[in-house]
Amino acid sequence: MLKNRIAGRFGFGLVLVTALFLPTQGSATSFDHSLLTRLSSAAPNLNVEVLQRALNASSCAVSNGVDMPDRLAVIDFSLPSSEERLWIFDLTSGKLVLRDLVAHGKNSGNLKSTAFSNIEGSHQSSIGLFQASESYRGKHGYSLRLDGLEPGINDLARQRAIVIHGADYVNDNWIRDYGRIGRSHGCPAVDQQVIQQVVDNLKGGQLVFKYYPDQKWLQSSGYLNCEAGQIAGVAKGGLDNS
Repeated sequence: MLKNRIAGRFGFGLVLVTALFLPTQGSATSFDHSLLTRLSSAAPNLNVEVLQRALNASSCAVSNGVDMPDRLAVIDFSLPSSEERLWIFDLTSGKLVLRDLVAHGKNSGNLKSTAFSNIEGSHQSSIGLFQASESYRGKHGYSLRLDGLEPGINDLARQRAIVIHGADYVNDNWIRDYGRIGRSHGCPAVDQQVIQQVVDNLKGGQLVFKYYPDQKWLQSSGYLNCEAGQIAGVAKGGLDNS
């Protein structure tokens, strides 16, 4: 039976939510103040500032030609791997589809991830905005390919084979025995019990936002500091793979 870890403690008050959400220049009309409020209410234990950045980056992508997504996944790598730090939202209904555990790369850290890379063979996770593409069946079973949208930050994700897949080391038993879940070669691996739910909700062009408070990225990311028509590598209708 699939886990659906949605329950959680209330964190930031909704009074702060509207004040914190500042739409980026050229924002899509679907990304408005009320969406942040609804998603924050659905996921009160997700840092509202992280959610705000995820929505702003997604809005920027849409403004620059990426198709409007139906769902958005947010991964907060500032949290330890022993905590459920993956959220998937339905943007139409404003509801939380799933919250669960997710692994980071073995060279990104132990319990916490602190180092990130776009380099093949680094075995580190990468941060930033991604577009989930096609599902497939490979050595890890049912999996999902990711395309990084941020040049120099995560745009080598497909070349690095950074995918979402299920893993036996992502579950509560590992936390009980080791105080953390296992680590991947850079992929955001999830519990085998939820992999089908994760892939089916994200395949076909949904967006995935991986967060860490890396100051260089926060200040330089085109998606977090958005201007319509100025994002390299994005064309009308999605990625420019030429």
